[in-house]
Amino acid sequence: MRAEQAGRAAGRGEVRTAGVVQWARGPGVGRPMVAAGGRAALGSAAETVMAATGGRRCRRLEGDAARAVLRGADTLLFDCDGVLWRGEAALSGAPAALGRLAASGKRLCYVTNNSSRTRVAYTEKLRRLGFPPAEPRHVFGSAFCAARYLRQALPDGAAAFVLGSPALSAELDAAGIPHLGPGPAALPGPAPADWAQAPLEPAVRAVLVGFDEHFSYAKLCQALRYLLRDPGCLLVGTNRDNRLPLEGGSAIPGTGCLVKAVETAAEREAFIVGKPNRYIFDCVASEFDIDPARTIMVGDRLDTDILMGNTCGLTTLLTLTGVSTLEEVRGHQESDCPARQSLVPDYYVDSIADLLPALED
Repeated sequence: MRAEQAGRAAGRGEVRTAGVVQWARGPGVGRPMVAAGGRAALGSAAETVMAATGGRRCRRLEGDAARAVLRGADTLLFDCDGVLWRGEAALSGAPAALGRLAASGKRLCYVTNNSSRTRVAYTEKLRRLGFPPAEPRHVFGSAFCAARYLRQALPDGAAAFVLGSPALSAELDAAGIPHLGPGPAALPGPAPADWAQAPLEPAVRAVLVGFDEHFSYAKLCQALRYLLRDPGCLLVGTNRDNRLPLEGGSAIPGTGCLVKAVETAAEREAFIVGKPNRYIFDCVASEFDIDPARTIMVGDRLDTDILMGNTCGLTTLLTLTGVSTLEEVRGHQESDCPARQSLVPDYYVDSIADLLPALED
């Protein structure tokens, strides 16, 4: 088994020494991602900064270090797609790992940029795929967080124009926010003058952009007109994910593409409620008594999951079952750019199932 692990590590360009990962960079040359005897328990993000190199370092989470890190955590925040499941299939070992975490008394929350499912729908999917039972209050999707933000930001009686899914509409309904826009839309006439004169709803004070399979030029025109009519009209996006990976290496455009289209037309920047913006973490913190220093963010994307976790002072764990790769981690780690350094996780695992040995005791 150790020989197989060493072979896999060498194939990834790593040198394994007493649980510490070194990147191979020429014969006999390597720099530890974490110094031997380095942090094994949770702490602030600043603890990962090493004076010798001025940057963050990442190591594989395994063995005694994994047991210590998990013992020091009260709460784990999980991204879902690419971490717990792909499509409608749970990733191997993920339900068992979360089951043991729940049995050990850990608080499990689910933090996702996906705006196409409600909180209730996520709890149903978790149950269907064999994960431990979860209540809707443990799920923080960008649809729910967008509705929460608008409930806080809009005056009573104000409405939202929505480019989004039925799930986004349902979360707005649950929050008591009047809205219009979901579903297909056609241009109101054959000429640009017709498009610029279509009736506008007087109560609209926000434009909300989520994943919308019916996104169209007609909707883009309406969104722009609401934003031009009232400079105080809010522009809110659920997330900036630029693409959604599919099985077999293919992908489809993500919500970030739609948000960018509206921003470009309006010449305004949207407020983003999803990761890496800390607003979505603030939603979790407002629901539960969370100590960031005893919280782990588990995700598969450096630019959303890991960046948010690092920004909020959480311990960050990258899984290699989704979008980001160790090669990307290496590139960011070796950079002198602070923005790239902020994308480096504290730890990584091949998959969530790698935590199972640390949970057996």
